[in-house]
Amino acid sequence: MNKEIIFSMNTAFRGEFNIHGYSYGRGDKAACIVGSMRGNEYQQLYMCSLLAQRLAEIEAQGDVVAGKEILLIPTLNYSSMNAEKKKWISDDSDINRSFPGNIEGTATSRIAATLMDRVKDYTYGIQFASFYMDGEFISHVRMMETGKQSTSLANLFGLPYVLTAEPRAYDKATLNYNWQIGRTEAFSVYSGVTEKIDSESAAHAVSAVLRFLTRMGIIRYNCHAGYISTVLDEEELLSVKSDKSGGFLKRFVSPGDEVVRGNVIANVINPMTGEIAADIYAPTDGIIFYAQNAPMIYQNSVVFKLIRRLHN
Repeated sequence: MNKEIIFSMNTAFRGEFNIHGYSYGRGDKAACIVGSMRGNEYQQLYMCSLLAQRLAEIEAQGDVVAGKEILLIPTLNYSSMNAEKKKWISDDSDINRSFPGNIEGTATSRIAATLMDRVKDYTYGIQFASFYMDGEFISHVRMMETGKQSTSLANLFGLPYVLTAEPRAYDKATLNYNWQIGRTEAFSVYSGVTEKIDSESAAHAVSAVLRFLTRMGIIRYNCHAGYISTVLDEEELLSVKSDKSGGFLKRFVSPGDEVVRGNVIANVINPMTGEIAADIYAPTDGIIFYAQNAPMIYQNSVVFKLIRRLHN
């Protein structure tokens, strides 16, 4: 393993700020994995720590394929994590909305530009990302529809689902999008949670990355074959909202659970009286892809996203 400083700058209150990268093997720039960009992405940083351990063992065993290099960058924003803030401390900007960046710009823009220059030549780029909505979700690989995406390669992670999405305006300032535009095969891996550690789903995500690296001929590693992934477009997910009222949320289902049309899948509880203010029903047969986990829910908020069950 070789440790390097990817980015360095002096900060007003916390001294020198450094972003570190850890490389395994030597040779062609085969794969780059990037972890947490936000201060609340504890799960993503935890996954990088697990992956670092496994890659160090694989390298020590001589099982990084000769002529291949893997770069792991566990976090770009540990300062915000230390301060318990989601975004950049000084100006509340978001690193993953700052790409491709400007080396003469703000701190987050300089970080993005420096990172982009360092990782742009890797064949495969993997980001441990957090879902754009707070809550819990099924582990999956997400790709933007840039015209350069490859769902067949995404299937090789062996996760249950591959989710494709049309880029929105803000997506074009993300690492994944700019990697793809620069001809890197880019994938965002989601492991179920963000602000807490889920050891089981973290281990599944790390196994998925190792499985992918093995299938791409970058490492030698014996692993379970994983799933035959189902490819979904994000537009196919059905949103289930708390239309009538807000209050305490009492969920009866979790991501991955199967539901039947007409089942009560959550209650909204009046916080003053304790009475059920509204029942939330499954509008169709399907599988829970996403579930809100906040203690309270507001009127017209998305509580679940469903994968519709297709009938023959």
